[in-house]
Amino acid sequence: MTQYLLTILFTAAVTLALSWVVWKLALRFKLYPGIRDRDVHKTPTPRLGGVAMFLGVVAAFALSSRNPYFSIFWVDPAPVLWLLGAVLLIVLVGVADDLWDLDWMIKLGAQFVAAGMIAWFGQLQILSLPIGALTVGSSWVSFLLTVFALVVVMNAVNFIDGLNGLVAGVCLIANGVFFAYSYLLVRDTGASTYFNLASFIAAVLVGACLGFLPMNWTPAKLFMGDAGALMLGLLMASSAIAITGQLDPAVLDPEKIGRSQLLGAFIPILLPVVIVLLPLLDFGLAVARRQWAGRSPFSPDRKHLHHRMLDMGHTDTSAVLIFYSWTAVVSLAFLLMYIGTQQSWPGDYLFGILFGAVGVVACAVLTVLPSPHRWRLASRRPRPTPPEPHS
Repeated sequence: MTQYLLTILFTAAVTLALSWVVWKLALRFKLYPGIRDRDVHKTPTPRLGGVAMFLGVVAAFALSSRNPYFSIFWVDPAPVLWLLGAVLLIVLVGVADDLWDLDWMIKLGAQFVAAGMIAWFGQLQILSLPIGALTVGSSWVSFLLTVFALVVVMNAVNFIDGLNGLVAGVCLIANGVFFAYSYLLVRDTGASTYFNLASFIAAVLVGACLGFLPMNWTPAKLFMGDAGALMLGLLMASSAIAITGQLDPAVLDPEKIGRSQLLGAFIPILLPVVIVLLPLLDFGLAVARRQWAGRSPFSPDRKHLHHRMLDMGHTDTSAVLIFYSWTAVVSLAFLLMYIGTQQSWPGDYLFGILFGAVGVVACAVLTVLPSPHRWRLASRRPRPTPPEPHS
């Protein structure tokens, strides 16, 4: 655990320092686009924070290659190098889009190429699903399923990037929970070492988000842009796919294992989906909404969930904190369910369900109740003067 904590701190420090450098350079050379109609901010702000985050991630991987504790995934460096190569491609395309607004077809094509690099050359694929020991029977099915998952999560994370600190904070919480889960899973399955690629990626992403958040919090000096959001989505999906490779399909047969272990077997699929539940929901709604209107599913608009929160009267900060709360409650509930089953708590996973139910109700109340900020604004509006009565 100490090595992972040092990795988080190192990545955060490098990312924070580089974010400041990128911010200064972007201001000096005026590397920031104009404000679009759908944007919430009012001052032109650089969108190159993803470059700093990428360099922080690369620095962490480079350091791990010299650390004997992480030698387990450097024995064959090809998967890691192809993963970093795919991330580099996505960051370059994201930077180009942040500066010049590329056509959505170009961006989508690059996403499929990057996902294909990871699945084909990096050999990081979904090989089994914890549904009655269901093993993906064809290499092509495994490849296509992996590419589809990578592209969907990339776009889902990118779609919620609309408020200061939103993506960085949501991914910080999500990857923190996923790191805890992956670490516990490796421990509970009796692995000879706790060091693995999935946990390492999650730790690195926690550090990158932690280091970037001070520059991105309201009032934001720097945005991560498409480069940062797409990179986060790609690495989060890769981490989730990597953890599924640690499970033996034979161990997932419900006829051979008990209820407790079966729940633990399902969570590698459920938890990665849960931690990006809000991005996936926003992505699904956006695609359906735009298709219904006869537009491209990737055409921008101002009807994302965070835009609707602002229209309800929430401030930027309160909307972001509510998103944080939803992410933390749902993901922690599943993590507690897993811990409960492994530690033989009374009621097993019922404590996690109770925590999630109470948390969801509290988050729902905070989401739908009128914001105090809106009431303050309403109270300041001049009331119309009633007409004088006729004499």
